[in-house]
Amino acid sequence: MKALVTGGAGFIGSHIVDRLIENGLEVVIIDNMYTGQKENINPKAKFYLNDIRDEETYNIILKEKPDYIFHTAAQMSVPFSVENPKFDLDVNGNGTLNLIKASLEINLKKFIFSSTGGVIYGHLDILPTKEDVILKPLCPYGITKLLCENYLHFYMHEFGLNYTALRYGNVYGPRQANAHESGVITIFARKLLKNERCKIYEYDDQKGGMVRDYVYISDVIDANIAAMESESGVYNVGTSIGTNTLSLYNTISEITKIETGYDSLPPRKGEIRSIILDVSKAKNNFNWSPKINIQEGMEITLDYFKNLNE
Repeated sequence: MKALVTGGAGFIGSHIVDRLIENGLEVVIIDNMYTGQKENINPKAKFYLNDIRDEETYNIILKEKPDYIFHTAAQMSVPFSVENPKFDLDVNGNGTLNLIKASLEINLKKFIFSSTGGVIYGHLDILPTKEDVILKPLCPYGITKLLCENYLHFYMHEFGLNYTALRYGNVYGPRQANAHESGVITIFARKLLKNERCKIYEYDDQKGGMVRDYVYISDVIDANIAAMESESGVYNVGTSIGTNTLSLYNTISEITKIETGYDSLPPRKGEIRSIILDVSKAKNNFNWSPKINIQEGMEITLDYFKNLNE
């Protein structure tokens, strides 16, 4: 069996690559290294330095003929998508379409898409949130991820493309860069280890910062592997537990025994107050459930960044 992983030098993608290789699959990586890291590339994988929007990527898929495609490559910053919606649409929309079109030309068993549960739903009063609610994303990043899900549904309905879209909560763990809001645990860890002050974005009527569903990287990888045999459709991947930003800061401060203080700032455009994901559909459909709680996950993550700084 062969799998192709877009963004395979990135945070989530590289962990998927490692697990697939451990499981005995032949793995091909496509990554333009815009945010990917050379040290994340598994030497047992075949690597192509390429952009998912390019025609060459289309040709690579036809040449390699993978059985599975794990599509993790994306423009994933909410603030950046607000400032650069055309770029966000080009990478996430056109890039995904390029992969889908190539997938239709080969005997692909499953297209597994990394979507977002963090921003695709918008402001909701019903928490934890199930997959079947009306989706009203409030940032271009969430809009383009929903667009991709709709394209996948169309190509399944009209052309028989077998796919699974996984709507992640806020994923964290070793190898995570700190350039995106979803990496707030990483951002806090690095700042505290450098004795720098942190920032907490909060609404006036919601002190303590945004509430998010933080899910550890190994649980996300378990979901991706399970999705190889799941029914087509969309699934939340989280913990069904919400944690606000101040609680994160306090826990990381306790673990590191470092207290630098923080600045409270108004929310950035595109931010939502709260998201907690109902993961019962994934549990019922392919027997997946999170195993790592946030205390354990943060301790592992902090050990990783401490070792990087030594």
